[in-house]
Amino acid sequence: MSKKPDVTLAQLRYFIEAATHLSMTRAAEELFVAQSAVSSAIAQLEQQVGAQLFIRQRSRGLTLTPAGQQFLGDARALLLNLEEALDTARGIDNQVRGTIRIGCFVTLAPFILPAIVSRVRAEHPYLDIEVDELDTDGARAALRSGRVELLIGYDFGFGNDIRTAVLSDAPPHVILPADHPLAASPQVFLRELSREPMILLDLPHSREYFLGILAGAGLQPEIRHRSLNYETVRAFVAHGHGFSILNQRPRHDFSYDGHRVAALPIADSVPALPVVLAAMRSVRATARARAVSDIAAQVVAEALNPEPVRA
Repeated sequence: MSKKPDVTLAQLRYFIEAATHLSMTRAAEELFVAQSAVSSAIAQLEQQVGAQLFIRQRSRGLTLTPAGQQFLGDARALLLNLEEALDTARGIDNQVRGTIRIGCFVTLAPFILPAIVSRVRAEHPYLDIEVDELDTDGARAALRSGRVELLIGYDFGFGNDIRTAVLSDAPPHVILPADHPLAASPQVFLRELSREPMILLDLPHSREYFLGILAGAGLQPEIRHRSLNYETVRAFVAHGHGFSILNQRPRHDFSYDGHRVAALPIADSVPALPVVLAAMRSVRATARARAVSDIAAQVVAEALNPEPVRA
């Protein structure tokens, strides 16, 4: 019986690039090779694996099959471990080397990502860090596909195949226009907002969390405006269009256009959102991941619930 040829690293890299872009053409452009080379390598890979990895559609590009989705995560994990082994063999100074890609929940990103990147560069000068800003559903997909090695996000539930470690809790707070009658209060009961319109941060899972907090206090607010953007929500509130509930608090109380909001603690007993570091259970943590995890834990602990800076 003839022996099947071994799977090559080039085949794996071509497959990962095609799966990332869902296009043979884009993969070829990124890899600086002919499209025929990518197509041929992936066809050989499918033959050697014994499974179809892509559904090819002329007008709509590529779609990963279930086998392809599983293989993508495994292939990325394999290359991550190989890259770390090579980096370790090349290094003689015990420095963490290579490249790591991390994801961060979109509303957390402005508060923590720049500081994480700055500290990684300062403490690990041979480690490159790339970042993706994601919502919760995109974060799960990015972890499972291997597109990101680590994720920092709210714990809205990731599934049993993803391990999480709580870094801190982010309690919710109410924001009001600076001239609102309640703005000078030390805290606010949610029932005091029963007649107020709401500006909703309308992101998946976040919206259910905020509305669930209000429902727990017996409120069904009038949603006057919705936005996917954290700062747009703050600006609507600053202009007097309603109140909102948020978890992250900037170090100042101004919107982008210079209007002011008042951020008040919620007097009711309401659930805080755990901020977690997430990774796939099936993927061994690399030295790169461990280094970034330590820094992320420090930054998140410092960034959550800061004392506001007042003008």
